[in-house]
Amino acid sequence: MITPAAERKGGAASVSVRPLVEADLDRADEICRVAFGTFLGAPEPKTVFGTVDYVRTRWAADPQAAFAATAEGEVVGSNFATNWGSIGFFGPLTVRPDLWDQGIGRRLIEPVMDCFDAWGNRHLGLFTFAHSPKHLELYRRYGFWPRFLTAIMKKQVTDSSAVPGRVLYGELPAAEQPEALSLCRALTGAVYEDLSLEREIVATHAQELGDTILLHGAGSKLDGLAVCHCGAGSEAGTDVCFVKFGAVRPGPEAADRFERLLDACERLAAERGLGQLDAGMNLGRPDAYRRMIDRGFRTWLQGVSMHRPSEPGYSHPDAYVIDDWR
Repeated sequence: MITPAAERKGGAASVSVRPLVEADLDRADEICRVAFGTFLGAPEPKTVFGTVDYVRTRWAADPQAAFAATAEGEVVGSNFATNWGSIGFFGPLTVRPDLWDQGIGRRLIEPVMDCFDAWGNRHLGLFTFAHSPKHLELYRRYGFWPRFLTAIMKKQVTDSSAVPGRVLYGELPAAEQPEALSLCRALTGAVYEDLSLEREIVATHAQELGDTILLHGAGSKLDGLAVCHCGAGSEAGTDVCFVKFGAVRPGPEAADRFERLLDACERLAAERGLGQLDAGMNLGRPDAYRRMIDRGFRTWLQGVSMHRPSEPGYSHPDAYVIDDWR
């Protein structure tokens, strides 16, 4: 039950923030689900994400970038920072609903901003609810500005044929993986200077959350890559393949490469026996968005990406990138 405001306790003065540790994960996961479920008006807030797991996956990816807020020794909220080279973003940021509006969210933003300073990220971002003035104002205080609507899209998986040049990172011999990561850095660096998905690729492989598609073209360069989570216990959930990040090499044939990458993602989903393909699309990339609609993707949730500084980053019309910073 959500406690009335007049009866709430444990204000910001009594709250401390520390690293999130493994023993906290069950409680942090419960709060994450209840907070989102309560905000979205779900009849049973605890069930809002089903078998999707944001807390354990992001903690395991980088425990030093995961933070807990505590009151009287009990975990009451959490937040996570993510390092993509020149890009840094945070979330999910969640607080126990009966302690909302007491400054705990601000306390949980402070350590992730310290992470960004230490990492040297040049462009910072987050995903939030476009219809919530409270969220927009909270993040604006830290220099984040709403820039682009972001569509969370899904489509039913159909049988797809093999995609030429497609290789899975997880199937490479260990000795070949460093070279593959180097090729990935070259591709993402062409999309936005020093953008790197290396940590995301390695974490997805180490935690067995899914796999990363490497799309080879002519010569030694990659045409595209896609970090995909597959099934329960990942950020996808039961029967879902979630493209957490995808990008193709810029240039005159980028649109064709993007079509091939979508084919490769759907092929992976079919091979894993998954019925749904999910992906987030920044609406600042109109051609990529139209192509996804033409492929049968439909929007089921919409939010807004907030940026610091208030500039597009790699969210420009010529970038064929899939991501949503959730």
